[in-house]
Amino acid sequence: MATMSSVSGNLDDVRARIVRACDAAGRPVQAVTLLAVSKTAAADALRAAAAAGQTAFGENHVQEGLGKIAALADLRRSLQWHLIGPLQSNKTRAVAEAFDWVHSLDRLKTAQRLSQQRPAGLPPLQVCLQVNISGEASKSGLAPEQVLPLALAVAGLPGLRLRGLMAVPEPTADPLAQRAPHRALRALLERLNASGLGLDTLSMGMSADLEAAISEGSTLLRVGTAIFGARAASQG
Repeated sequence: MATMSSVSGNLDDVRARIVRACDAAGRPVQAVTLLAVSKTAAADALRAAAAAGQTAFGENHVQEGLGKIAALADLRRSLQWHLIGPLQSNKTRAVAEAFDWVHSLDRLKTAQRLSQQRPAGLPPLQVCLQVNISGEASKSGLAPEQVLPLALAVAGLPGLRLRGLMAVPEPTADPLAQRAPHRALRALLERLNASGLGLDTLSMGMSADLEAAISEGSTLLRVGTAIFGARAASQG
């Protein structure tokens, strides 16, 4: 894990990578949001990241995320909290009440519960549909052909705003191979928008493949290891 003092430097390094990748892709750096994946990182490390200008944080586990939201309650107005991991039906109320985004929707029942449980005084919960873009048996998410029907249903739910798609592609060290699943997710988003959905978010790209993701149109990078250091079962 990174020390508190190294978090700021790591963020600077990641931001520099993003700038270089955006320049190479001919994209404005403002088109890409950095989400700091903070699972297993201590609340103090998140506070250090916030002090270095990081405002969006991603958590894989609901209870851990709720604990950090509470620990950083004094910064709540300036921070954005994203749930990027699986969401069980019995935890939808807590998520609807506390988080700003959910990236991992893949069932209508879960979306309906979030819609019903989102407090009226809060802005709509921003949501993405998770796509199993590499077709891995071990991965959660929708098959590409399942996405449009669910997207149309979710887009009509009050209390939610469907923003786009999320994927965790099969890892590979080959930069060209990294681009293929990101390209497929972008093409799927374009097909959804051709059906009348005004989606604007591609949640794709992590520590090891953020350059490939930016080159294929990522708008939201989920980076953990490069900011907070290596940890068990890392997906960031």
